[in-house]
Amino acid sequence: MTTTVNKHESSSSSLALVHVDVDQPQPLSVAPIVSSYNEKIRPVLDALENLRRLNIAKEGIQLPTIVVVGDQSSGKSSVLESLAGISLPRGQGICTRVPLVMRLQNHPLPQPELVLEYNGNRVTTDEENVSDAINNATEELAGTAKGISNNPLTLIVKKNGVPDLTMVDLPGITRVPVHGQPDNIYDQIKDIIMEYITPEESIILNVLSASVDFTTCESIRMSQSVDKTGLRTLAVVTKADKSPEGLLEKVTADDVNIGLGYVCVRNRIGEETYEEARNEEQNLFEFHSLLSKIDKSIVGIPVLAQKLVHVQAMSISKTLPEIIKKINEKLANSLHELEILPANLSSLADAMSAFLQIISLSRDSLRKILFIGEFEEYPEEKQMHCTARLVDMLNSYASELNNCAESNATKDFLMEEINVLEEAKFIGLPNFMPRTAFQTLLQRKVRGISHMPIDFVDSVWDYLQNVVTTVLNRHSANYYQLQVSIRRAAGHLIAKKKKNCIQHVLQAVEMEKLTDYTCNPEYLEEYNKIVSHQVAFLNEVSNVKRLTSTVNLEGYGPIEVAQLKNYPHQVLTQAYDLKARLIAYWKIVLRRLVDVIALHLMLSINELVNVDFQKELCNGLLSSAGGGVERLLEESPSISGKREKLSRSVKVLKESKETVANIMDRIGVYGDN
Repeated sequence: MTTTVNKHESSSSSLALVHVDVDQPQPLSVAPIVSSYNEKIRPVLDALENLRRLNIAKEGIQLPTIVVVGDQSSGKSSVLESLAGISLPRGQGICTRVPLVMRLQNHPLPQPELVLEYNGNRVTTDEENVSDAINNATEELAGTAKGISNNPLTLIVKKNGVPDLTMVDLPGITRVPVHGQPDNIYDQIKDIIMEYITPEESIILNVLSASVDFTTCESIRMSQSVDKTGLRTLAVVTKADKSPEGLLEKVTADDVNIGLGYVCVRNRIGEETYEEARNEEQNLFEFHSLLSKIDKSIVGIPVLAQKLVHVQAMSISKTLPEIIKKINEKLANSLHELEILPANLSSLADAMSAFLQIISLSRDSLRKILFIGEFEEYPEEKQMHCTARLVDMLNSYASELNNCAESNATKDFLMEEINVLEEAKFIGLPNFMPRTAFQTLLQRKVRGISHMPIDFVDSVWDYLQNVVTTVLNRHSANYYQLQVSIRRAAGHLIAKKKKNCIQHVLQAVEMEKLTDYTCNPEYLEEYNKIVSHQVAFLNEVSNVKRLTSTVNLEGYGPIEVAQLKNYPHQVLTQAYDLKARLIAYWKIVLRRLVDVIALHLMLSINELVNVDFQKELCNGLLSSAGGGVERLLEESPSISGKREKLSRSVKVLKESKETVANIMDRIGVYGDN
């Protein structure tokens, strides 16, 4: 009857690849380990090995793999030797210093064929010299010291009687470095092991010594960290003959949650042949007073081989459809990415066309984000939502103007006006206010805020330079050789626009200093409103009986008036009238310094996008400093690198697709028979 791997295993799979009978011990007269084997699995394993050679893992596609892990001296090498029927390197410390991919193929050959593959090399060897050949290859991969490397070494074993298996043997886990090993040897080994056992497609073959407490084994801890349920972990217990006491309880209690079950084995000792070792193992589990009590379905190298074959087949059955799906998806994505890469420019006409397209696309983007307020190109980048950001900056500038010291109408109320009136006296009628007093105060205020419009314009154009550069970089990303010249040209253009705009602001500020004029009716409305409170305010100031030093002026709140009581009524009247004119007119000035600058900015931005942009960029590229349009004929290193990478990926994925398609066809043929 057919074996059941464990109680958790699915009873169905997408591909019925293998049927193995393992309940009865196999006679030694036939194939030493596997005597009945469905030939469907061999081509599938060959196909998977071709995928490994293509390094399809670099494309993010994991293949089903039996990964052999174990603590140092747990007997890993001995188990693999028993399965392969060949001798592997032995010695003190870590024998396996690189991932050893063992491909066992059952072939009725008169003499075994052994081949090593690594770093593009292919070395043929034999059973007598395979250990030395592995050592030599390991030294080439990992050096002559005792360090380790993650560069894999593949050993292909074609031999009569071996199970059709592909396994990856990893360095044994050790915590204490020996002489010649790096201090972080444990971390290096752990990193390699975790890389191989983490993928869900990996089957973990955990090699445990019968002499240790399974719960303390480092290899168990590592496998449990990635396979908590144990559904993809199979344990092989070595050295059963040396520590038979309590072994039955260990493998039946399953304190460490081995979902695929245990197999207890006795490895070859000394100069025993593999056939002699097999006989000794069979006798041990048949007649030993303690070991004979262990169920025969979980003892012996033949059972281990057949369980591995079965587990491997089930894993392939479950993952092959997903592998095919991923190959198709990755291939489609890579082809699409390759297709949308910019074509290599082969002529000046192509280069000029590409350049003009960059300008056109950039100008369209700038129109959207600077005028229309469309942000679909930069949905999450708020700094590129330019209409909103410009309004924010303008509001901040207006607020700063209205809240500066020069706009504070209540501080030292009337005192500045009184002082200026004293210095503006002239020979004439006493009830005429000198115009020079108003001009003096107005100019003083304008000078106080004159830096603010310039600072505002400067910050706006700095912001616009970042916006323009971002847009240009986006549309010229595929042409690195163009980016320097167009960024330089854009910088020159922004600098000219900024200079022009600042000059306009300086003129606007200068006009406010020289001329006091407005036709805005709000001036008289505000002036009359303030003057309407003059009599009441001055009466309050002159009321010597008041105990408080403040007077409430409607619209402005309490005003400190203690310093005003010492001045004659006529002076206070003139000062109040001057203050009313200044307050009313200052509001007009501030509004002009916001509105006029805002309008000029929008005009400048419009000219930048619609008039100056293309001209400046063309001049910048075609100038001697720009290098000419010929520069576009050089492909960007990032694009050429991406093109090369995608081309390699497409080549690998196409070969992988063909490999998998061929094997699916063969499976289909088998299924029809």
